[in-house]
Parts: sequence; structure tokens; C-alpha cells
Amino acid sequence: MTKINDNYLKLPGSYLFSTVAKKISAFQEANPDKPVIKMSIGDVTRPLVPAVIDAMHKAVDEMAAAETFRGYGPEQGYDFLRNAIVKYDYASRGIELEADEVFVSDGAKSDCGNIGDIFSVDNKVAVCDPVYPVYVDTNAMAGRAGDYIDEHWSNLYYMPCLAENGFMPQLPTEKVDIIYLCFPNNPTGVAATKEQLKPWIDYARENKAVILYDSAYEAFITNPDVPHSIYELEGAKEVAIEFRSFSKTAGFTGTRCAYTIVPHELKVNGTELNGLWNRRQCTKFNGVPYIIQRAAEAVYSPEGQKQTKENVAYYLNNASIIRNALTDIGLEVYGGENAPYIWAKTPDNMGSWEFFDKILNETAVGTTPGAGFGPSGEGYVRLTAFSSKENTEAAMERIKKLL
Repeated sequence: MTKINDNYLKLPGSYLFSTVAKKISAFQEANPDKPVIKMSIGDVTRPLVPAVIDAMHKAVDEMAAAETFRGYGPEQGYDFLRNAIVKYDYASRGIELEADEVFVSDGAKSDCGNIGDIFSVDNKVAVCDPVYPVYVDTNAMAGRAGDYIDEHWSNLYYMPCLAENGFMPQLPTEKVDIIYLCFPNNPTGVAATKEQLKPWIDYARENKAVILYDSAYEAFITNPDVPHSIYELEGAKEVAIEFRSFSKTAGFTGTRCAYTIVPHELKVNGTELNGLWNRRQCTKFNGVPYIIQRAAEAVYSPEGQKQTKENVAYYLNNASIIRNALTDIGLEVYGGENAPYIWAKTPDNMGSWEFFDKILNETAVGTTPGAGFGPSGEGYVRLTAFSSKENTEAAMERIKKLL
């Protein structure tokens, strides 16, 4: 008889953002005269910049001629993109990397979930709380999380990120093997300085642990004390894998392109993780389309860099609008300065989902309940800055009028 992966049956409900989307959709169907302004799911709204579109058109034309047609590409990514990543994202910051330490993929979400394939199920995993749900759910699917009891997974090590500690995780008080860190953080929007990150490098080196570092939002960093890459810290290449994405940086949420850095210096029991990840990708992944990789390469052109930075600045301005508006009406607000997310405390000790429903039903604005990111997210909601400026201002006016 066929057997299923019972770990899937342990997962509580549906994926957070699917639940949010269903609730918003149900409200919209019941209230067709009240258009919803979505500040819930972190999907960009500004179009791909001209430099990227021009590169895509050129690549499409190449696919129409036998002389320039491309079939299967390298699973790790084309050299033209990997070399551009090394040059502009790392060498420009004084970080030495080789092109074969870069693995181009269809999304940081995919890689954050798939990276577990190269690790044993016996590893003890530490996650921040609140946390991007993918880190938790994929470990639960793999069998590392244990059982879901009282809103906690029995075999995960939770690192509460609370207002009293600046929403920064504290070092584990017991030995863990894999540590997920995300800065600038999703969902709280806070960013870690080099001084705050250094103890994590030291911990990982001392305990032979691996840090899985999600820096998908590094383009939004404005504070000079905040590193754009964990590899800006000495020793990080010995202990950390870094995930990056073109989704928020360059608007690739619909075109799908990202990359993961696995340094050759990172070894577990003498085995390079670079080789394991390469083996995994070659077996389970056929690579990102040539057209998309040419588009990603164009992000690094002089025009592409200028145009994408303008989009990032646009979203950061939206974040300021949200942050200032919510602060003006007396809410406790975090994030929004080095990240496109704003983390707001609900008023009058209202529950996260209760506040979500109130805002949606009374203002037709969609948010994301903090409780969906973990137990310590209860009492907060997350708002994103990825809407248009006009919709951002309109949403804030609606919420200000309500509260």
C-alpha cells in the first residue's frame, strides 16, 4: 500500500499568505463596491524597468534565430549572470567570491525551502519568532520540526524577537546545528548591524553550526552600519549560506530569478556544501530560463542600477508614509527604514487576526496578521510598502479615519 509523508499532516491549516489571500478574496466578492487596497502579501507593483525589458526583448529575438537559440542551460546559471553577481554584489563591497559559488535559481523562497535537502533530518534547527513561514514549514515537511503542540513545533528551537530586545534574536542557550537569520527582517523590518551579527558568526564557528542567511531585502538598506551581505564579516564564509533575490530589488516577483551563495570554505565534517548543493540542483532543477537571466544581468548595467534604485526609493518612500501615519495615530511602529515592511502593534491588546478582520471589514485594506508568523507575532500586524503611492496614502487615510 502506498504511504504518504505523514509530516504534511502535522502542518496546521494552510500556508499563511494563502489564508490571507482567501480572506481578502471573500471580502471582495461580498463587497464588490469596496476595492481592497492590499498591503498584505509582499508583491511589487511597479513594472520592470526599461533596461530589463530591453534585455528581455533582445533575448527573445535571440531565441527566434537558429544561430542564437538556447536550449537547456547550465543548472547553476549562465556565466554572464554569475560573473555580474560576483562583480557588482560582492567584489564592489570587498568580498572575494568565485563564480562557481553562485547558484542562480527561480526564487529565494525556493532555495530557502530546498536547502534542507542537503542536511540530515537529525539536525537541531533554530528559527526566529516571528519568522518567515517557509523556514518553519519546510523543516516540518522534512521531519525536523517534530510535532505541532500549542502553536510550537516540539523539535524547533525558537528565538523570540520581542520589542524589549529590539526584535533581535538572542544566541541559543543550547547547541543548535542550523540557524535561520533574515536581515533586513521579514516580517518585523528591523536590520542587524555588523556588531549584532558578529556573535552569530562566533557561535556558528564554535558550535560547528551553519547559518542560513536570507538577505532578500538588502537593497532597501539605508543605514551604513548595516551590512548588505553576511560575508562582510570575517569568518562568515566558513559558516554561512546566503540567499538573495531579484524579486523585490528589481521587480522579478513574476519573472522569478534569485541566487544562493555557497562558499567553498563552508564544510561540514570535511565535506564542502557547495558540492552537495550543486549535486542537488543538477538533479532536481533545470535552471532559470535564458531570457530571464539576460533580464537579471541587465539589472547590473548602469541604466539598470539607476532605474532599479529609483524603484527601491519609491517603495521606501511608501514605507515612510505608512510608518509616519501609524505613528501619528498612536500605534507602536517598527521597521520601514531599512526594509519594505512595517511591523505595527495592534491597539487595545487586540489579537492579530481580530485586528486584521477589523481593518479589512471596516476600511477595505488588507494586512497580514503577526500571529501567522509565529507565537511571538501575536498582537502585531505587518504592512508592506509595495503598493502605489496613491494607494498607500489612501489606505493610511482610511485607517487613520477608523482609529
